[in-house]
Parts: sequence; structure tokens; C-alpha cells
Amino acid sequence: MSKFHVTERTGGSHPVPTTVAALVAGVAVLATSACSVSDTKTKSSASASDAKSKTVTLVTHESWAPDKAVMDEFTKQTGYTVKVSKSGDAGTLANKLVLAKNNPTGDVVFGIDNTFASRVTKEGVLEPYTSKAAAASTSTYDLPDGQGKGVLSPIDTASVCVNVDDAWFAKNDKKKPASLDDLTKPEYKNLMVAPGASSSSPGMAFFLATVGKYGENGWKPYWTKLMSNGLKLTSGWSDAWNVDYTAGEGKGSRPIVVSYDSSPAFTVDGSGKSTTSALGNTCFRSNEYAGVIKGAKNPEGAKAFIDFMNGKSFQKSLPNSMYVFPVDSSVELPPEWAKTVKPAEKTIDVSPAQIDEKRQTWLTQWKDVTSK
Repeated sequence: MSKFHVTERTGGSHPVPTTVAALVAGVAVLATSACSVSDTKTKSSASASDAKSKTVTLVTHESWAPDKAVMDEFTKQTGYTVKVSKSGDAGTLANKLVLAKNNPTGDVVFGIDNTFASRVTKEGVLEPYTSKAAAASTSTYDLPDGQGKGVLSPIDTASVCVNVDDAWFAKNDKKKPASLDDLTKPEYKNLMVAPGASSSSPGMAFFLATVGKYGENGWKPYWTKLMSNGLKLTSGWSDAWNVDYTAGEGKGSRPIVVSYDSSPAFTVDGSGKSTTSALGNTCFRSNEYAGVIKGAKNPEGAKAFIDFMNGKSFQKSLPNSMYVFPVDSSVELPPEWAKTVKPAEKTIDVSPAQIDEKRQTWLTQWKDVTSK
């Protein structure tokens, strides 16, 4: 272990001097100590490396809130522990992935939706991977070739829809709106709130629904009417639902809100019936995906986590923990969902390629219209 090799003289008549003997002994002690320190550092480094290899860093949005017991199940099954790094909404998440392209901050990403999928795919920030645990039904949510297919794995789905407080309309003896067109009518003036398209994923989805419905030449006149009819815009979904919506936590003053087709499951009264409803003909499909980040320190752990998210336990937990539908159609919904939630059967769509091409132009124009 030592770099020094000391040989004691055994022949001849001249014994090794005491001072030399002491020096030899000292060198031996130093050599032994050096070996001990080196071994300790090696073991310490190995332990740190082993711990690191068992950590999967997840980059996700601020709404990530899975069931703890389910996450513990992943660790028990695989030995991996998930470290979570949250970043805003889906748009912020996509932008941060692109900015960190050459210096990735995690192993796996969850929360990229179909409105931003083409952005991360085009920038090449993800490794190709198709989950081995995905049910056949997940193919329904596959992205088109070149827009994320084989790179982003579908995990959950929900549709962004206009929601109305049925109880409020009944109490005030008013007819509730039934379509996007109705929202611009005088009887609904100052009754609607929505998150903004430039600062919120559901806000962007609602904006895209209007683009899909009214087309390139029609969405701006429609939004001009909405704003003239007193539409209130907020920075995000939480503000719209919790502060301004009459059926939200803050008991606000506006009975029309942009939310999800799953939202009525969380406004149930004592009789087990929902007091709100989603307008099924106003919806834009919002699917969330997961992918392996290119340059990940733990790509195998990332793949294992994507497989787990496609598994029965995680899929079953999605409705009550994340307020979304599983992409595995064989998973039963919670009883209260079956009674109160009706998934949007027909949605308004805009292709991922068109979204990617027009997003910035549309948002610039949208800001111009809504700021007047």
C-alpha cells in the first residue's frame, strides 16, 4: 500500500542505527495512515455515489401532488427515492427544460402537456422512451410523429372547460350559459372569470379552444366581445377558482369560470350531488406526459418512474390526488366521480404543430386584444 519499500539489513556486522529504525517505523505508520484515509475516502465516495444512483430527480410543475403512500410504494418496489423539483405551470416547465438543455437539472420530467409538447421535442431535450407498463388505451393520447410520439409517455388526461355554478343560477333564477357564444351575451356581463393565456396552462387551453372554434380570423373578434362583456382575467387557475368563482373556496362573485371537466367532483353537496357543471361543448383536451431528460444522471431510474406512473397504483390515485383522469381506461374512477363527473366526449382541437408554429404570435395578439 505504501510507495516505499524498506529492507532491513540482516547480514554484515553493522546493525541499523536507532535513528534510522525510528524513521522506518515512522514511514510505516504514515503509510498505514495514508491507506486508512484513502480507504475511508473511497468508501465515502462509493456510498455517496450509491445514494445518488438511487435518487431520481423529477422536474415537474407546481401542481404535482401525488398520494404519499403511492410514492412510498415506488421506493419499496424499486429502491429509488424521488426528489422533486417544481417549476410553475406546464409552460414554465417546458421553457426551463429548454434553457437547461446542456446542463439538465433532473432525470425525468412530468407535466408537459399537448400545448407545449412540440416545443421540447423540437429542442431535443428528451431521450426516446416508450413505457413498457403502458396500457393499450394510452395510445389514444399518443402525440403525432415528430411532435412527441415515442419520446413523451401519456400519463393523465383532463379537458379544460367552462364551468358554471348551477346552484347560483338556480338561486338567482337565471338561465345558465350553454356555449362559447353565450358567454358574450349581455345577460352574462361581469359573471365570468378565467386564467390568462400567457400565464396559465388552463388559460392557454381555453384560448386555444376559441382558436379552434372560431378560426384564425374569428378568435380576435370573439375575445374583444368577451372583454367588453366584463371577463375578468387572473394570473392563474387558483386565483380564478379560489377567489372569484362563486362555488370556490373564497365564495366570489362570478358564477362562470374556466376550469376542468373533473371540477364538478369537488363541489358536491350533502346529498351527494354536484352543485356545478362543465359545459361539454367548450372543452379543449389537455393531456400530460412524462419523459426521460437527455443527459440525465439516472436514466434507468427515470424509466422506472415512468413505468410506475403508467402502473395501476399510480393511475388509480390520479383522480383524488391530481384531479385528472387516468390514461389507463381499465382503472375504475372513484365512486363520487362516477356520479358527478362526465368526461368531455368531444373536444375542440388545435394540432400540436400549429400550436408550436403560432403560439408566440397568437399570445402577442391575445395580449393586445385583452389589454385594450
